Amino acid sequence: MSISRRNLLQVTASGALLAGCADGRPSGAAPAPAPSASEATPTSKAPSPSRTTTGTSAALPPLPPGLPDQIEHGPRDRPRLALTFHGQGEPAQAEALLAEAEKAGARVTVLAVGSWLDTYPRLARRILDGGHELGNHTQTHGDIGAMDAAAATAEIEGCAERLRKLTGSRGRWFRPSQARMATPLVVRLAQRAGYPHLLSYDVDPLDYTDPGAGQVRAAVAAQARAGSVVSLHFGHSGTVAALPGILDDLHRRGLRAVTTSELLT
Repeated sequence: MSISRRNLLQVTASGALLAGCADGRPSGAAPAPAPSASEATPTSKAPSPSRTTTGTSAALPPLPPGLPDQIEHGPRDRPRLALTFHGQGEPAQAEALLAEAEKAGARVTVLAVGSWLDTYPRLARRILDGGHELGNHTQTHGDIGAMDAAAATAEIEGCAERLRKLTGSRGRWFRPSQARMATPLVVRLAQRAGYPHLLSYDVDPLDYTDPGAGQVRAAVAAQARAGSVVSLHFGHSGTVAALPGILDDLHRRGLRAVTTSELLT
C-alpha cells in the first residue's frame, strides 16, 4: 500500500484517551483458574492454517510506508478484515476460539496480557503455531492512560519481555489497556519500546459486557466491513458461542479473517 492511500487508515485527531473500551476486565482482576487437561478467493472454507511461526519478526511481511501511529482499520478495497482478541481469561475458552477459527481457515490477532502469559505460558506458542499473530496488551491490564511514564513503560516492557522469552519476539503490535486509543505519552513510550504502530479498532461489539452470543454476532455483522479491525475478547463464553456464526456471516459476505499484518500488507 502506497503513502497516497494513507486516507484508508484513520488516525486519531488528538491522541486523547477515548472512553467506552474497558476491555471487559478491571485492572485488578484475578487470573482465571488453571485449565483442565484438555488473497485466496473466499468462495470456500480454507483448510486449517499450517503450523508456522507467524508473529516472529523473521516471518512477518514488511509493513507499507505511511501507516499512522495508531491504526483503526486497514484498506477498504480488499475483501478481508482482522478479528483481534484481547488475551486474558479462562484458557479453555481461548483454546476453543482458536480451534473454531482454524476450522474455518481464519487467522486472528491476539493481544495478550503479560500476567496471563505468566500463568498460561504454553498459550503463546499455541497461538503462533495455529498461524495466528501475537502482540502486547500490557503486563497487568491497568489503566495505562492514567499512568505516569515510568509505570506505563513498565506495563509495556513487562509484557514485551514475556513475549520475547516465550516466542523470541516482542510481537509487532501493541494495544493500550482500558482504552481504544492511546494518549500521546503512551504512543511515544510504545514506539520507544519497539512498536512503531499501535493497534486500535473500528468495530467494538462490546462482547466483554456479556450481552449474549446473538447480540455479539449481530453487532459484528452490522458494523464490520472490508478492512475492519474487530475488537473481541477471550474469557467470555458468549464470544466463544458467537464465533462460528460470525465466521459464517463473513464467509457469506465474501470477507476473509486474516491477521492484522496480512490485512495491512
